[in-house]
Formats: sequence, C-alpha cells, structure tokens
Amino acid sequence: MFSKTNIETELHKTREKYTSENEILRDVNELLKQNESQRNIIKRELSQGTKLNENFFNLKELDSSKIFHISDIKKLCVNYRLRFLDTKYFKAPFPEKAISKIRALEKEHNTTLKGLKIVAPATLMKLENVNDPLLFAPISDDYFYLIHKWGNDLHPFRKALVWPYKTFENLIFTIFIISILLTAITPLHLFSRGNPDLEYLLFFLFMFKGVAATVLFYGFAKGKNFNNAIWRSKYYNA
Repeated sequence: MFSKTNIETELHKTREKYTSENEILRDVNELLKQNESQRNIIKRELSQGTKLNENFFNLKELDSSKIFHISDIKKLCVNYRLRFLDTKYFKAPFPEKAISKIRALEKEHNTTLKGLKIVAPATLMKLENVNDPLLFAPISDDYFYLIHKWGNDLHPFRKALVWPYKTFENLIFTIFIISILLTAITPLHLFSRGNPDLEYLLFFLFMFKGVAATVLFYGFAKGKNFNNAIWRSKYYNA
C-alpha cells in the first residue's frame, strides 16, 4: 500500500525547497576558488620561504609523535648525510598531498604556517629526483612539527655507505681498514723472498698513504665535508 522512501530523492527535495541549483553551483565555485587561492599562497611560501622560527599552534591539537627537537633532526641528518634547509632550496615539486596537509593544519590551528623546513638528500636540493623528503614547520625553542613525508625510502645501506663521511675519525678508520684489506690480498711472497712480516708492514704503510692521499684529493677536489658540518649547509659542494 505504501511505497518505500528513497532517501536520495528526499534529499533532493529538501535541497530544492531551500536552495536552487544555480545558487549551490555558485557557492561551490566560490569555495573552490577560495581553496585554490589559499593553496597557491602555500605553494608560494614553500618556494620563497620566510625567515620565521616560530608558528602559533594549539598544542592540545598537535600529534605528539610528530614533534621533534632540532637535536633529533641533526642526528638523522648526520647519520644519513641529509640536509635540513628552508623549503625554498628544495627544487623538486611538492606533492599536492603535502599542500593539503599544510592547509588542514592551518585551518585546524587558525594560523598561517611560515618558515617551513625540509629534510632531504643534497641531490634533491639541486636536481628533480625523488627520494625521501620530510616537511617540517617550526613550533618554538628548536622544536619542529612533522607535516608530511613522501617519496621513496632511502637505500637500506645508505647509513653504512655514508658512515665514513660522518666524522674525520670515521674516515681515518675506514682508510685503515681498506689499507689492511688491500695489503692482505696482495701476494707479496711472489715478488720477494725477504722477511714477510716486515715487507707486509712496509707495504701496509705505503698502501695507507696511497689510499689516504686518494681520498683527500677527491675530497678537496669535490669540496666535500663531513656530515656533521653540512647538515644545515645551503651550499651544494659542501
């Protein structure tokens, strides 16, 4: 006797009773324009940057697991040979999802985020290459809020591969080990019949000086420096 109620039809009836379709389209269009304008402001801030070390957040609304001190960021950069710089030095395009997260944070905390920072390999500061960037916003007192992470993960052996460049002591130790290995695989007994221990010691010293000279020449030629000295450097040849 009674037909079932289609809630979609009822929804359309309710809308038509109070608002015309033209009014709805106009309102939606205005919202989209406003949102696009705000997103363009965020993109301009990311590309140009602002010298600001503090943003006003509602601390009760922040995810505590995403708050990091500058010392934690430094350790990460030193261990993996990464840079921590203003977003204006980042040359790859920012993903739309990162823009959306910034916009969501701004709306949630009723603020405009400034002074944004990014953690990424040095190559990403010059080349359009995808790796593992982390986008931060400064809170205050050297604390930063992680907004978004995107791209591919770092190579599983990156920490080990860049370990020799972490400090000068690490580099000397690496040269020492390489010299021992090169000395060990060299068949000196085929070229001499003298005291093998003395010959291996002399050859090790020669090898150590040779490897050290090669590494130092390469380092000076490329203008390279150690991880703990470059993590906040804006210069590519550091």
